[in-house]
Amino acid sequence: MDNTLKQPEIVINHATMRERWDMAAFLSACARRGLTRASIWDDEVKRTGIAGARSIMAENGIGAFGYNRAGPLIGATVEDNRQKQDAGRRALDRAAELGADHVLVFSGGLAPGSRDMAGARAQMEDATAALLEHARPLGVKLALEPLHPMLAADRAVILSLSHANDICDRLGPGIGVVIDVYHVWWDERLEAEIRRTGAAGRILAFHVNDWLVPTRHILKDRGMMGDGVIDLAGIWRQIEAAGYRGPVEVEIFSERWWNEDPDLVLDTAIARCRELFAPAGART
Repeated sequence: MDNTLKQPEIVINHATMRERWDMAAFLSACARRGLTRASIWDDEVKRTGIAGARSIMAENGIGAFGYNRAGPLIGATVEDNRQKQDAGRRALDRAAELGADHVLVFSGGLAPGSRDMAGARAQMEDATAALLEHARPLGVKLALEPLHPMLAADRAVILSLSHANDICDRLGPGIGVVIDVYHVWWDERLEAEIRRTGAAGRILAFHVNDWLVPTRHILKDRGMMGDGVIDLAGIWRQIEAAGYRGPVEVEIFSERWWNEDPDLVLDTAIARCRELFAPAGART
């Protein structure tokens, strides 16, 4: 097997410019720049319809890498949990029909009125295990994405790469991890947990953006790669050393970039990736 490090494939997540481009415009723009895969969103697929989404993808020669998302999974009542589980299974079905590589599992935060983080985490793991039983026969991998701790109350209960790895250890085959630098760059255990994730063969995707100083909004003020304080090239070297040979995926939630010309956003993102994530021998 050729383990020579090459310029990584670039994948763009539709979230980076979905405020300005629908699915058709987004995939067309990716295709014009020679990209062959993109990460797409379930709500956009539902709006377009499976047949419409499949047609748009085929017309542009674009495959689905990540599929966002199954969840939220944490409900306040038994019936709420049942409905969320059903919705998650339907999202997995759509992802499988479109040939997605993996589906992001979105836990959601604490149920309204709850202060029970331990209970929410147990509920999340049980719900994920149930989804995994549905995903395995479909051939779709589930992806856990630890989020930044400041999102714990309303958006996430998996807040570290170590927690995500522990869950994967318990649940077995068919589940892996998405490493998004925005959420994990600060963690003193990051390098060790990247090695652990890679050794288990469970790095499913590597999401890039940047952390701005100051950050004005924890969800909608991500930076373009190179504009903030994250050591992106250094983390990428750790990811490569852990054995990952998949794409670099750009996912930027940013009011600033959503208000820019989406062609400019796309071109800037591609140029920054080619500069920052070049093979070791080509880095300047």
